[in-house]
Amino acid sequence: METGSMETTGNSATEPVWNGLPRGLLRMRRLLLVVWLGLLTIVVGLVLETFAGLAWASFALLPLALLAWGWRMLGRNWQSWRYAERADDLLISKGVLWREETVVPYGRMQLVEVTSGPVERHFGLASVQLHTAAAATDARIPGLDPAEAERLRDRLTELGEARSAGL
Repeated sequence: METGSMETTGNSATEPVWNGLPRGLLRMRRLLLVVWLGLLTIVVGLVLETFAGLAWASFALLPLALLAWGWRMLGRNWQSWRYAERADDLLISKGVLWREETVVPYGRMQLVEVTSGPVERHFGLASVQLHTAAAATDARIPGLDPAEAERLRDRLTELGEARSAGL
């Protein structure tokens, strides 16, 4: 399975083993980008051509420029998402310009959900949502293979129960 992370490490016992997201997430997001911006281009072109003339209809190319830029940005964003399971916590890293690394201790997890909307199901993807006591620290891993999402949910639930037993 091809993943977005090019930086999978794990040579040292102290370094986490990072897992990237499946390529299906990138395909889904790019398809949605093409559909929405393609429709916007057509609508803007038709409206401008009808009411303002053919010269103004050339402004319909702006969404196409946005599509080209968004295509590249989605690829970079997809490559930035990764997660790692450590002994006591789960690490989630994302972001291109502003890197964000979330550490979720297993003992703090209250609920782990696997969700999959209609578009995600069409592409064979699922998301894992982690809920903790503090609402601001909820974490999400999008675009996983459903089997990996269920494995991660079961493992995190098991580790959460084991780590919170002393509370």
